[in-house]
Amino acid sequence: MCILNSAMKSFKVILLLLIAFISAPLALHADEHEAAEKAEKAINPKEIIFEHLGDGYGWEVPFDHHHRIPLPVIVWGTDGLHVFSSSRISGGKEYRDGNATFRLGGDESNWHGKIVEVVDGKESRPWDFSITKNVCALFITLLLVSGIMLWLASYIRKNPYKAPRKGLGAVEVCVTFVYDGVIKPILGPNARKFAPYLLTAFFFILMMNLLGLIVVFPGGANLTGNIAITLVLSICTFLATNLLANKHYWKEILWPDVPLWLKFPIPIMPVIEIFGMFTKPAALTVRLFANMMGGHMIVITLTLLIFIFSAMSPAAGGATTIVSTIFSVFMLLIDTLVSFIQAYVFTMLSTIFIGLANEQEHEKHEAEKEGHIGKEIEETLI
Repeated sequence: MCILNSAMKSFKVILLLLIAFISAPLALHADEHEAAEKAEKAINPKEIIFEHLGDGYGWEVPFDHHHRIPLPVIVWGTDGLHVFSSSRISGGKEYRDGNATFRLGGDESNWHGKIVEVVDGKESRPWDFSITKNVCALFITLLLVSGIMLWLASYIRKNPYKAPRKGLGAVEVCVTFVYDGVIKPILGPNARKFAPYLLTAFFFILMMNLLGLIVVFPGGANLTGNIAITLVLSICTFLATNLLANKHYWKEILWPDVPLWLKFPIPIMPVIEIFGMFTKPAALTVRLFANMMGGHMIVITLTLLIFIFSAMSPAAGGATTIVSTIFSVFMLLIDTLVSFIQAYVFTMLSTIFIGLANEQEHEKHEAEKEGHIGKEIEETLI
């Protein structure tokens, strides 16, 4: 009976919420034509989507599109270094510091949304070292990952025979899963050499992905949806693969084991192998960038559909509110899963690339190990 009463109460609450969602646009929009004009002036879907996905000189206040948390602006202009708050140039304002004047580039500017210096009525782009939203989010991610890892290391050092609990236990499970399930089986004896970089990449990408799903500060920055950031991560893998590769790897690149006519006089295979060296980090860059940006864009688009359909018809707006809310929550859950998957895939592919570049050393070690064991068995039998 108690279960039935609880179910009836839950049903009533859901019914009231549905009625509220449907009736809200009716109360807010008495005149459909006037509401449509106001919505058209107030909301620019394209601007909102690209503003969220892009970088900025301020951090958006949650649920308030017109105000931002100011961040420090650091630029090197024609007369030297200038440091000031981004609030001084927000809203189309100009800021004069000594003989220099700075503002954000407008729609007709060659540097739209970027800081420009106005000299004799002409815009020029200064050297920009500002702490933008993405830069600030990178620092926050760095501090969080470093703090969690140092906390885990301190706990294990103090309690070597005791497993951590709750959140710290989940972090240890992730470390064990990635190291024992990916790094160690692929790299073998080189696992400890490359594990610090690969585990750092995994948790750094994972933390950036999860923070991007949070609306309020310190979340909201679309870091892995920025191709510049994913490119830098891929370049790190590229450098780790090629700078620490063995001689066998470079022999297979420059003089592969194929028929001579494929290498000389026209170096067909070496060119293909060298081209493949650069396609691997390119694939890492695009895969991570496209998956994370696509998820963010879908959620933003679903949210904006509420305002677009509300401007057309109150009833359509109410129905769209319900559907968009349900699908947005579903997509956020999917994005949470994708955040783990993409961090895992990036780490796994990086491990494979590094393993291919050190394959001969692994085979040599296994051969020496097998020979040593065989020698011991032989001596024992004798």
